Parts: sequence; structure tokens; C-alpha cells
Amino acid sequence: MSNIIDSIRQENARNDLPEFGIGDTIRCKMQIREGGKTRIQNYEGVVIAQRGTANEKAITVRKISNGVAVERVLPLESPNLTGIDVVRFGRVRRAKLYYLRALTGKKARIRERRVYKKK
Repeated sequence: MSNIIDSIRQENARNDLPEFGIGDTIRCKMQIREGGKTRIQNYEGVVIAQRGTANEKAITVRKISNGVAVERVLPLESPNLTGIDVVRFGRVRRAKLYYLRALTGKKARIRERRVYKKK
């Protein structure tokens, strides 16, 4: 029974999203419906948590907007998520970055990880 479920999950899995991890700064393109119109809204922030596997995977993205911290949980399989761009690769040593909630300003910075492209 679980083999059938696994095969269905693999068929429906998204493969258009880039590789990213905890501590990376990403720009999520969300489709917003207002009345009868739809538009794309960008949401840029740091990935502070990741949970779930396969089709149930979700990430928590945190950003500072006008001095107010905003966190958003984004299911990666959502049809409203139209794309993700990686802005910066962060270098962290934790799986959950909840300690960033207590930090402000320069203390909340994350070191950048160098990524070398293969030729």
C-alpha cells in the first residue's frame, strides 16, 4: 500500500524549485487573488525553518517590513507559489533559526556561503 502512495507522491511532486536551505535568503513569488483579478507578489526573507517531507514540505520565511518582523509559513506544493529565486546563500550551523526572533539589527545578520559554479 505504501508503494502505491509513494509512486503517486513522486508523480505529483514539483521539480521546478531551486535547491535552497536554512539560512538562505529567498524571493517567493506568490499568486494573490483580489476579486476577479490575480497578480504576483514577491515575498523576500530568510528561511528560518523547514518541516515535512515530499508533498507535505513547508518552509518558514522571516522578513523585517517597516521595523516589524513578519513570518510566513509557505507550503512548497501550494499552487499559489509560482516560483522561488535564491538571493543569497547563508552559512549557518543550525536546523532551526528561531534565535533570530530575539535579535535585531547587525546581530541578526547571517554569514554568506560562497557557491562555486561548475564549468
